[in-house]
Amino acid sequence: MHMADALLSPVVGGSMLAASVVVAAYSIKKTQNDLDEKKIPLMGVIGAFVFAAQMINFAIPGTGSSGHIGGGMLLAILLGPYAGFLTMASILMIQALFFGDGGLLAYGSNVFNLGFFTCFIAYPLIYKWFTRKGISPKRILWGTLISAVIGLQLGAFSLVLETFLSGKTELPFVTFVLLMQPIHLVIGIVEGLITAGVVAFVWRERPEILEKTSAGLPLGKVSMKKVLTGLSIAVVVIGGGLSWFASADPDGLEWSVEKTGGTTELEASSSIHKVLADIQRKITFLPDYGFKTSESDDKVKVTAKIEQVWPAVNTGTSVSGIVGGALTLVLAGLTGIIISLSKKKKEKATL
Repeated sequence: MHMADALLSPVVGGSMLAASVVVAAYSIKKTQNDLDEKKIPLMGVIGAFVFAAQMINFAIPGTGSSGHIGGGMLLAILLGPYAGFLTMASILMIQALFFGDGGLLAYGSNVFNLGFFTCFIAYPLIYKWFTRKGISPKRILWGTLISAVIGLQLGAFSLVLETFLSGKTELPFVTFVLLMQPIHLVIGIVEGLITAGVVAFVWRERPEILEKTSAGLPLGKVSMKKVLTGLSIAVVVIGGGLSWFASADPDGLEWSVEKTGGTTELEASSSIHKVLADIQRKITFLPDYGFKTSESDDKVKVTAKIEQVWPAVNTGTSVSGIVGGALTLVLAGLTGIIISLSKKKKEKATL
């Protein structure tokens, strides 16, 4: 559900950015309560894992569409809602700036749609309800599955509402919502199962991570070596190799926009849209998770994409997966370090 700028008006895009900034500021304040040196590398590695996992689009049979995980529930379960939201913001920032995935005007909406509903609604109200009497594999499965579905449904509906408020008459509200909700229901089910598998792995290796995160406690002396190593290997394998097997079908959002409006190329002619598009083009160095090509090669590139043989063995894709994972690890980890330093500074000031 990475929205392009063309789906939003500047007013709605700016309002959603402001909302996400407020939630991020609140999350920074709350994260100081349970942040310790163990959680900082966990933020980085899990962020890198979600970045890589989002590159794997899985085909949805019978629709001509595809989907990928959002990752919000995984982040909330393993990091807590506050650190999870901040890590999602880091992932989406890297994707928008360096890979052209999601627009700059739409950044606030993307963070809110993918991060807020999962971290602050689905996680505390649904997942924690299922695990309120203790964490077990069965409770992990059902709690993760149902919360992932509901979190994605809320995010998809929010996206439709944002386009409606932006005055996108090409996307009639009722038609758009009737396409977006069912396709993201399927995506949510798959995401729930994938998330449950990863959470179950962490549970087997270090159940204390889930227990302390659920209780809002620092990780303390919990050994992180096996979990961090396993997730790091997964980042390299998924981003560097499995990303070749991603479906070339349009994702759920693109598919819904095309079915509703007849095209994925909606007009965005305002000066703000143009300025932000120019900025994004200049910063992006691996557009669409591949190496840059000259404008004269665009037609060849499009033709090659259409005739692409699956799996799409592509060096640019592998480089994007590994570089993107590394950049996300650094940004998410740096976020944790800055919060930790701020926390220590406040503690010293109170002495």
